[in-house]
Amino acid sequence: MIARLIRWSIANRGLVLLAAVALAIAGTISLLRIPLDAIPDLSPTEVIIKTSWPGQSPQIVQDQVTYPLTTTMLAVPGATAVRGNSFFGDSFVYVIFADGTDLYWARNQVVDYLSEAVSKLPSGVNPVIGPDATGAGWIYKYALIDRTGKHDLGQLTALQNWFLRYRLKTVPNVSEVATIGGMDNAWQIVLDPQALAARGLTVKQVEGAIKAANGATGGSVIEQGEAEMMVTSVGYLQTREDFARIPVATSKNGTPILLREIARIRRAPTARRGIAELDGQGEVVGGIVIMRHGKNALETIKAVKARLAELQKSLPPGVKIVTTYDRSKLIHRAVTNIGEKLIEEFIIVALVCLLFLGHLRSSLVAIITLPLGILTAFLIMDAQGVSANLMSLAGIAIAIGEMVDAAVVMIENTHKHLESWRDTHPGQREPGPAERWKLVTQAMIEVGPACFVSLLVITFSFVPVFALGGEEG
Repeated sequence: MIARLIRWSIANRGLVLLAAVALAIAGTISLLRIPLDAIPDLSPTEVIIKTSWPGQSPQIVQDQVTYPLTTTMLAVPGATAVRGNSFFGDSFVYVIFADGTDLYWARNQVVDYLSEAVSKLPSGVNPVIGPDATGAGWIYKYALIDRTGKHDLGQLTALQNWFLRYRLKTVPNVSEVATIGGMDNAWQIVLDPQALAARGLTVKQVEGAIKAANGATGGSVIEQGEAEMMVTSVGYLQTREDFARIPVATSKNGTPILLREIARIRRAPTARRGIAELDGQGEVVGGIVIMRHGKNALETIKAVKARLAELQKSLPPGVKIVTTYDRSKLIHRAVTNIGEKLIEEFIIVALVCLLFLGHLRSSLVAIITLPLGILTAFLIMDAQGVSANLMSLAGIAIAIGEMVDAAVVMIENTHKHLESWRDTHPGQREPGPAERWKLVTQAMIEVGPACFVSLLVITFSFVPVFALGGEEG
């Protein structure tokens, strides 16, 4: 079969040349649009379910939240493993699917089964699905700092949570923007137990009174002439005095019992689970930009940096956005390093071929096959959705040595046939075109099948690597 393919290719050299040009063009297009990344994303298809139940111990969260969710998710189609972790006030359930499962199909399956699991959970506990991203999606981190001291951590956290976070989530291919460090300021009501007991009140009554006072209620419609006026009651709590005036109950003599009589009202940060510090100069508020699964990291980072540059102009004076991690630098260094090594390898191959073959045009034949093979690899990578990263580019660099071996062997055998022809035709320096192509055909058919089999053996030797890698993932 290889011999027939060689004969057909030499007989139709024009078509082979056109096919090579078309392959080079298609490979170049794939090279320009293939996503660049520093490392390959080997994460399995995974869907994370987070459930918050504030104030509950890990054991209660495990028994009443994590266990019902994990047992329900075991029946999800395509799921290979379900893992659960319980913390103070939080539950995390990880549903892992078989390799090759579409992430969004997996998320739909989990959402369908969540409707069944919600009925088993305590009242008021609502699980949510994590972002459509993987562990390799952390592409950019930044910190909000204010060296002037005009803004405290609570104000910086408010800027991050209510301004930067929502604006960054509108950037294409950004799945989530997480906040680390900082403080969430809140109104805290510290009840006086003796005051509650003296008035015969309970914590539930106080909680209900605060909820009833904080909100808006719609009323009916009053008609005046030909106009209708809608009646609403708006009572959002914004200041300390608003809280202080909340009527909790009525005493026996009809006097309202106000919240300030039974509690202290203060503005203070909520309980913190961690801090973020930058360069040992104090606490800051940080943000983590997480990219959607399978998207172009370099383009996403570029868009995020452009959006942050716009948002910087809208921040209060003294507040700055500082980059703490930028994967684009690692991507550029990785790709540039591999690119330089490939160029060096091209030069070394050219010199070695020229040295051993002693013929410039023959060495060029061996060298031309290298970029054509690399462009073909990029075409296949683009079709399979594989990014250009350290692993894939290093694999191409390793393959160059195997590719050039076969070309050198075939060219060397062609030279041997030409030398034999010159020995049998002492008076002629070079054969005619027809005779030359006949010799080339014989030389290629002689070693072509053996070269093909040797390359095939090398190719199949990598199959266990891919198979074991798939099972491990």
